[in-house]
Amino acid sequence: MTRPTVLVTGATDGIGRQTALNLARLGARVLVHGRNRHRAEAAAEALRAAGGGAVEPVAGDFASLAQVRSLAGAVLSLTDRLDVLVHNAGVYMKTRAMTEDGLETTFQVNHLAPFLLTHLLLDRLKAAPAARIVVVTSVAHQGGYIDFQNLQGERSYDAYDAYASSKLANLLFSVELADRLKATRITVNALHPGTIGTKLLREGFNMGGADVEHGARTSTYLATSPEVEGSTGGFYMDCQLTASSLFAADPALRARLWEVSETLARLAPGERIRSLAAQD
Repeated sequence: MTRPTVLVTGATDGIGRQTALNLARLGARVLVHGRNRHRAEAAAEALRAAGGGAVEPVAGDFASLAQVRSLAGAVLSLTDRLDVLVHNAGVYMKTRAMTEDGLETTFQVNHLAPFLLTHLLLDRLKAAPAARIVVVTSVAHQGGYIDFQNLQGERSYDAYDAYASSKLANLLFSVELADRLKATRITVNALHPGTIGTKLLREGFNMGGADVEHGARTSTYLATSPEVEGSTGGFYMDCQLTASSLFAADPALRARLWEVSETLARLAPGERIRSLAAQD
């Protein structure tokens, strides 16, 4: 196979940046995403200097659905196939803040933006010989709960609850997506990177953790390892398949969150993933 093309979101620092560097050093062409062009270009330059090789910047603020669409358009213009999509971007908001789309920031950035981006890039993933979608969630999902009456924190807002619930949404999305794509050559897996000393951990939890090299290990593993070829719908920690929240096994919950997300992401009927078994 020719050099694989990979998109890593939230790749300007922390786990995402290290994941991008790992994949570039392994010979991939890596599209490095940042929330603005300046940050993405600076990260790409630094990664090339660190031996990253084929690294290219792409930009889009996940707090804007329009910018997510712009990011997707840029990726579509750069490549005719996408071998790996690593959903790494995320935030922890201490106070409730609304995006330009009228949605709570944690929910939009951590869940809705990757949900939308995946739909917009699906044709490029289907064009790859065996594409992989890797979703960085967190063990915090175990404390999350999907309250459809409070998805935007409109009734009450707690920073940790919002974060944990967004991470549960990541997991529900990855399991449901894996099921919807089971008739294709695309696999979907989620992971907990560990307690890593990133900016999010320092600013959100006021604590430190392990180095980013450790944090990027499982993302890199799921993106590249032949050991997980064909495996889909799993949750991994330390490169090992691990039990996740029982909520992930609830098809009705997954389907309802999916339908709500389609509406909130403003997906057109033709952009929506229905039955890939029928399409492929």
